[in-house]
Amino acid sequence: MCGLTGEFRFDNRPADLASVGLMCDAMVARGPDDSGAYAHGSLALGHRRLSIIDLSPHGHQPMIDAELGLAVVFNGCVYNYRELRDELSGYGYRFFSTSDTEVIGKAYHRWGEDFVDHLIGMFALAIHERDTGRLVLARDRLGIKPLYLAETPERLRFASTLPALVRAGGVDTSIDPVALHHYLSWHAVVPAPHTILAGVRKLPPATVRVVEPDGASRERVYWDPSFTRDPAKAGWSDTDWEEAVLESLRVAVRRRLVADVPVGVLLSGGLDSSLVVGLLAQEGQTGLNTFSIGFDAVGGEEGDEFKYSDVIAREFATDHHRIRVGADLLPSLGDAITAMSEPMVSHDAVAFYLLSKEVSRHVKVVQSGQGADEVFAGYHWYPPLAGVGRADAVGTYAKAFLDRDHAAMAEVVAPAYLTDGAVSLDFVREHFTRDGAETAVDAALRLDTQIMLTDDPVKRVDNMTMAWGLEARVPFLDHELVELAAQCPPELKLAQEGKGVLKEAARRVIPHEVIDRPKGYFPVPALKYLQGPYLELVEDALHSAAARDRGLFRPEYVDRLRQDPNADLTPLRGNRLWQLGLLELWLQTQLPGEGVTR
Repeated sequence: MCGLTGEFRFDNRPADLASVGLMCDAMVARGPDDSGAYAHGSLALGHRRLSIIDLSPHGHQPMIDAELGLAVVFNGCVYNYRELRDELSGYGYRFFSTSDTEVIGKAYHRWGEDFVDHLIGMFALAIHERDTGRLVLARDRLGIKPLYLAETPERLRFASTLPALVRAGGVDTSIDPVALHHYLSWHAVVPAPHTILAGVRKLPPATVRVVEPDGASRERVYWDPSFTRDPAKAGWSDTDWEEAVLESLRVAVRRRLVADVPVGVLLSGGLDSSLVVGLLAQEGQTGLNTFSIGFDAVGGEEGDEFKYSDVIAREFATDHHRIRVGADLLPSLGDAITAMSEPMVSHDAVAFYLLSKEVSRHVKVVQSGQGADEVFAGYHWYPPLAGVGRADAVGTYAKAFLDRDHAAMAEVVAPAYLTDGAVSLDFVREHFTRDGAETAVDAALRLDTQIMLTDDPVKRVDNMTMAWGLEARVPFLDHELVELAAQCPPELKLAQEGKGVLKEAARRVIPHEVIDRPKGYFPVPALKYLQGPYLELVEDALHSAAARDRGLFRPEYVDRLRQDPNADLTPLRGNRLWQLGLLELWLQTQLPGEGVTR
C-alpha cells in the first residue's frame, strides 16, 4: 500500500518540499486515497496513501508523533500490528490511531534499530527523529516493498519508485554498466544496490540504513536465514515436514487477511494460488473474490489456464472472475512499461498489469501465490544441482539460468558499456560459496529467494498491482515460512518434479488434478513470438534517435536478431530481441525529453 518519498539535506539548507511534491505526484496510482507532506529543517517527507488499515484521517501520513518526536512514512503492511500494539500498550504507550503506521513509530521508540525484528509483514519505511535529526530507512526481509535512493554529497532523496526520483530532477540518468551486465545476463534481474541508472540505487532487502544529519551513514542486514539442517528437526519424518509446512502456510495466509477492506486472490490455476484459496476457505472465507486472466493463443501456444482455475473456483464456491484479453495488447503495453520502476523483460508484466486493472474494480487487496517456486524448489534448474559440490555447481546453475556469458556480452554491448569482468557470474559464484548453505541446491534456493525473487517476480507484482492502487500480499514469502523451508531437506523439495513437500501438504486441502497437472507459466504468447506491430514497436525503439545516441548495443548484433527475431530464445525461453527492445522502450518512456518512439 502507498508510496513514500523524502529529501534529507546534508548542507544545512532546508529540504526542497517542491521536489518532494513532484515525487509524490509521480506516485498517485500507488496511493489514490490521500496525500500528505511534512517538512522539518533539512528533512521533507511526502506520502500517497492507499487506505487499507484505519481508513480514518487518523491514519494519515506522514504520521507525526509529537510526544515521541518522530515522523514516519511507510509503504506496506505490518500483519502483527495488533499484537504489537497490545505489547506496546503494556509498556505505557498511548495510541491516537488504529493504524500499523503508528505501531511502527512506537516500536522504533521502544526497541531502537532492532524494531524491525518485531515486525511481521512487508514494508519500506522512513523514520525521522526530530531531536537528533537522524533518519532511519528500512526494508522488509524479502524486499517485497521497494525503496529507491538518489544520493549526492549535498542530499539524499528516496522514493517508492525509480521514476519518482527521476521526475524530481537532479539524477544521473547515464547507464550503469554493471546493472546492464546483470540485466542482459540474468533475465533482467539487477541485484541491489544497483539499478540500470547510475544515479539511482536501491536499499537491499532486510536492511536498516541509519543516516546522520551530516550525511554519514551505516547499514545493517538484520535477517539472513540459514539454509542448513536444524539438528532439532533431525528426527522429523516426511509427514512431519508436510504438516509443519501446511501449518506455517496456514498462519501466513491468516496473517494476510488483516485489513479493514475485503481481500481477494489472484488465482492462476496453479498449485500455489489454488492452495491459498483452499486455506482461505478453511479459514472461513466465503464468497471469496478470485481472479484469473487469459490471452488469445498465438502460434498454437495456449494463452490461458482457465480449466484449472475453474476447478478451484467450483470446489470452494468463490466469486470467480475470468478476464480474457484479446490478441491486441499493444494499447496496454506502453502503460505497463510506464508502470515499471525498472525494466522488466518477463512477458507476464503486461498480464499482471491488465489483471490488476480489472481486479482493482472489485477489491483493494489480494493474496497471490508468488514465490513458492523459489522457496520450495519448483524450477527445472534445481534437480541438476543435487549431489554437486557448491563450488562446482556454479556452472550448472549459470547454464540453466543466465541468458549469456561474458564472452557473449562483448558481441551484444558496445565497448563503452562492457564491464571488465564477468560480474554476473562472479555474483553467482560469491553467493554459492559463502557460508550458510549446506548443499548446492540450498545455495541456489538462497540465491533465488533473496535475490532473483526480489528483483524479478516480486518487483513485477508490486509494480503492476500498485499501478492500479491494488495491494498484493504474498503468503509464500512469510519470513517464518521461508525459514522453515530453508531448513527442509532438499530431497523433499525436489521430489515429484519439484515442490514435493508442498504438493503432499496440498493434498490435504485442494483437488489432486490441480496438484498433479503439468507445470504452467503465465503465458503471454504475443510477447514471446514477436511479429506484426509488436515487432515494429521493438524495431522502432532500437533504431530511434535516442537509441542511436545512447549506443548501448552493437548494431550488427541487433540486425542479426531482426533477421529472425523468434529463432534464438534464452534458456528461460525469453525473446532476446524483446530483451533489448524492452530496455530501450523503458528508457525512452522514463527519461525526460526522450518520449516513446511510436
